Amino acid sequence: MNYSAQEVIQYVGEEDVKFIRLAFCDVYGKQKNISIMPGELPRAFEYGIAVDASSIEGFGDETHSDLLLHPDPATLAVLPWRPEHGRVVRMFCSITRPGGAIFECDTRSILKRAIDDAKAIGVEFFFGSELEFYLFKLDENGKPTKEPYDDAGYMDIAPDDKGENIRREICLNLEQMGIRPESSHHEKGPGQNEIDFRFANPLTAADDAMAFQTVVKTFAYRNGLWADFSPKPLPGKPGNGFHINMSVKNDANHILLPYMIAGILAYIQDFTVFLNPLERSYERFGSNKAPKYISWSSENRSQLIRIPAATGEYRRAELRSPDPATNPYLAYALLIYAGLDGIQNKLDLPPVSDVNLYTADERTLKQYRMLPASLAEAKAAALKSKFIAKHLPEPIIDIYCK
Repeated sequence: MNYSAQEVIQYVGEEDVKFIRLAFCDVYGKQKNISIMPGELPRAFEYGIAVDASSIEGFGDETHSDLLLHPDPATLAVLPWRPEHGRVVRMFCSITRPGGAIFECDTRSILKRAIDDAKAIGVEFFFGSELEFYLFKLDENGKPTKEPYDDAGYMDIAPDDKGENIRREICLNLEQMGIRPESSHHEKGPGQNEIDFRFANPLTAADDAMAFQTVVKTFAYRNGLWADFSPKPLPGKPGNGFHINMSVKNDANHILLPYMIAGILAYIQDFTVFLNPLERSYERFGSNKAPKYISWSSENRSQLIRIPAATGEYRRAELRSPDPATNPYLAYALLIYAGLDGIQNKLDLPPVSDVNLYTADERTLKQYRMLPASLAEAKAAALKSKFIAKHLPEPIIDIYCK
């Protein structure tokens, strides 16, 4: 909505807003928030609101526990499921230390720096997400089970697809928040769903991915269900992916997509731990349309990166390895830096892989590098990577890898 701080204060006064949620996330991408009253807004914009960082995973200990949240007025959104009288709004925040320095583990600020670094050489990136999740039933005590809400399959319809109305509620509420879903459907797994988003600038796309998980969990619970975004909720069934659609342009509209893809393929082993940060993340790889090898192709869903059938502004590359456990701010920042390396060094794409890597023979598969096969392998790759050391602060590397 691109409000200014003064416009937010005016909006809150005129629209019967009683609570302002200041949202941020920990280093793993788990959303947090603190609610303030309208009278605190001027202080929040001028000085920031203090929080106890020692209680947030990855943010430090009791010795230096104060951090300040600074709301970004451009991210103002009404939470439409909250009461109309005494409304609740939300803004995402940057995080600083009391002296004003950006907190090194503020991943949203890391993404902002990556965007600025790209703009400094005249390059602009765009991202769109495709997020999958399972809907599970709750038990008599309101605790989540592993019993899927339905037994429908890929793109099935009601009555087999019981999630249709829930996805509708989610999409309508996202629209009211200024977030633009493109499509939604039942996925391959029992009780599994997917909602896709229109591309946006990286910061908006990451904010939207954060907000999306909150909205999905809210409406699942309101319908007596549990939304599970974990990488592999059910053994032997499809895992949840977080497919990232990427495009890039410069001031001269030169074709930069091949260089961007080449950069990502060159460094993907180094930053897989940040795209797939859990042990179970690696159980997805190599089956049910989740990649295992470092490769690319047009349309082919057995590849790590595919180029979907599209033209003009919709021409993009789709990265298929991340899962919803990723922190989208870190993921997008690392993709920008890898893409920039490919662009600045004019890296060549490896040969296209027009084969089905799920059914290919051993001789064919030996031609390809593999994604890390375990969390331990992914951590080791990141720890020895000059690329990671250059672009991420040491505390975040330590938290993820040590």
